[in-house]
Amino acid sequence: MLKWKSLLCGLQALLLLVSQLSVYNYGLKRKADRAALALTSVSDCSFAPIDAEALRVTAAERERCRAWYDAHLRTKDSPAYDLTVGARSLQRHPEDWEIEIGAQSTSDTARGGETTVITLRHKRSGLHAWVEATIYEAFAACEWTVHLQNAGETRSPTVRNFFAADCTLETGQTEVYYSKGSTPAADDYALQRSAVCPTTMIFNATCGRTESFLPFFNLCGKNAGAIVAVGWTGQWYTSLRQTLRGVALRVKQEQFCAALEPGETVRTPSVSLTFYNGSNALKGFETFRQMLLHCVYPASVQPMRSLVFANEFCTLTCDELVEQVNATPAEILDATDVFWMDAGWYTYQTDWYDGVGNWTADEARFPGGLSPLADAIEQKGKRFLLWYEPERVREGTRLYEEGKRHDGWIVTQDDNLLWNLANDDACDYLIAYISASLLQNHVSVYRQDFNFYPLRYWHQADRAQGLSIGITENRYVTNLYRYLDALVSLVPGLTIDNCASGGKRLDLEMCRRSVPLWRSDYNCVDAAGTTTPDVLEATQAMTHGLSFWLPYSGTVQHVESLYAMRSSLLTHPMRMSPDAVRDPAEDAVRAFLCDNYFPLTDGGTDSDRTLAMQFGTERAGTAVIYVRTDAPGTFLLRLNGLSKDGVYTLADADDPTFTVRESGAVLMETGVTVTAKEQPAAMIATYSIDEFL
Repeated sequence: MLKWKSLLCGLQALLLLVSQLSVYNYGLKRKADRAALALTSVSDCSFAPIDAEALRVTAAERERCRAWYDAHLRTKDSPAYDLTVGARSLQRHPEDWEIEIGAQSTSDTARGGETTVITLRHKRSGLHAWVEATIYEAFAACEWTVHLQNAGETRSPTVRNFFAADCTLETGQTEVYYSKGSTPAADDYALQRSAVCPTTMIFNATCGRTESFLPFFNLCGKNAGAIVAVGWTGQWYTSLRQTLRGVALRVKQEQFCAALEPGETVRTPSVSLTFYNGSNALKGFETFRQMLLHCVYPASVQPMRSLVFANEFCTLTCDELVEQVNATPAEILDATDVFWMDAGWYTYQTDWYDGVGNWTADEARFPGGLSPLADAIEQKGKRFLLWYEPERVREGTRLYEEGKRHDGWIVTQDDNLLWNLANDDACDYLIAYISASLLQNHVSVYRQDFNFYPLRYWHQADRAQGLSIGITENRYVTNLYRYLDALVSLVPGLTIDNCASGGKRLDLEMCRRSVPLWRSDYNCVDAAGTTTPDVLEATQAMTHGLSFWLPYSGTVQHVESLYAMRSSLLTHPMRMSPDAVRDPAEDAVRAFLCDNYFPLTDGGTDSDRTLAMQFGTERAGTAVIYVRTDAPGTFLLRLNGLSKDGVYTLADADDPTFTVRESGAVLMETGVTVTAKEQPAAMIATYSIDEFL
């Protein structure tokens, strides 16, 4: 058996090498990535039951987090990060640096965190580094980012191996839970489980976007566990390797080898660790979700429901769209928070995509701009969502004409040109242009799309400007965050929707700024209204997989049947039709979607398998059971996360005659059999605590 495992790990390493060599070939890279990890991974990710008491963050877990934070971040001796200057690394030659540990700040108290800045000065050059490290003790979590600046007057020595994390987590023999990214396919976000191999397992972005994998990892070890989350909206890199003590972890911008000019500043990806004890990986998932909700997501991101009244195929005029908004049935208005206008509202030539770069309304359809439409939406007490794709530019557009006047503002590859955010002046221009457009159009939800792979553009810009490899990407990603933060500061109450071809920019830093209202292009509807045959089951499965990590996400809500509507019970569902169809149980489910999440079955789209999941707290919640066409008509429902000593009432949201009163222990261990009256069916069970024994 050991020989077979060694052989599989060796084959995996070879396939990952193919992936590394597929720098710009996203199709080959995706195949190599998936094939490599499939050698050691399984999709059977069942979990042992876990009760409410075991879910609570313990003093021991908080102490473990604090001890690690002090030993590897607030330290001069064994930093969790590393960089090599010339030929000498920080970790091997700490004597090359003057290190000072700053006082602990309470600036993050509102988010439950305390921040320390660690400063480092390189004795042999003008390089200065600083680490911003924050601990969230309530969630046994910490995060950090490393910044580096050439404070000297001459070019710095070459910096390479610029690791945000280069450390070993003492978890013992470890399994890693990770999720697929969005390719798009029916199995987008499917959770996978693998033993961590003694050979290096590499997870990274696909040509600059999150596609093969999500940058989130649950390391469940025999000794302890930890969730690793990476924030880098570019070519992020994470490697894992089993050692005698635990898992050797490395995180970085994948390709960076650069000498810094005087005054130049770069940074690493951000990294967070959420610590947990015990062998049940669910404990880590739940703690991480709550840490995101309370410490990472912006306050502007709240659950909301959208109605698409104009998509990329829409050619209606302003007056016609205003009439459509005013004619929306009251029943749908009550279930709508946002009116959504997608691509095509600007001037274009033959189709919506060849006008990107014209971020002013098409005068032929909107002679007075979009404000009359926005006013009609505001009069209904709703918010206005508008689609943009500011980083992609086509010839003949306003951004193209402006960009070509300035050296380095546009990077050319093919028909899709890249607005070069790495250039500070180009970034400033875009901030001014888009913020003015948002204000003029009364936009309160800004939808930012991104429909191509940027890595080769970044590398081309490096070559064209004589820059070291990785500098353009580093400047670009850093300025992307500056751009998004500036929009929020300039447009009061703005919420950012992170699209990127459906879920191809999901990472810790984007969670800090946005929410993915459209998580996968597998859910796309063409001009004829056609979708893939298994879109409902795929939507269920994506919720099942993505909910391990992210409590917020959205996609299209089909309304042709109750089963269809309930297939997209999400924090941010999007209705494509104003048909007056409501689900009386929808609100009962959505009230708990930001609480704990428990998968009650494996995921997948097979028609002969029931898929079930639970959202809620120790006191109340709901379970959604998708009994598919060819699945057995009965299902044994075992809940999770309850108090064993509590007495609960379990009810069927559609059948007021069905109630069960049982202890939490019985509901978790023995369970209750439920029966579908028809198939396919989406059954909703609610539970609430009555008393403690």
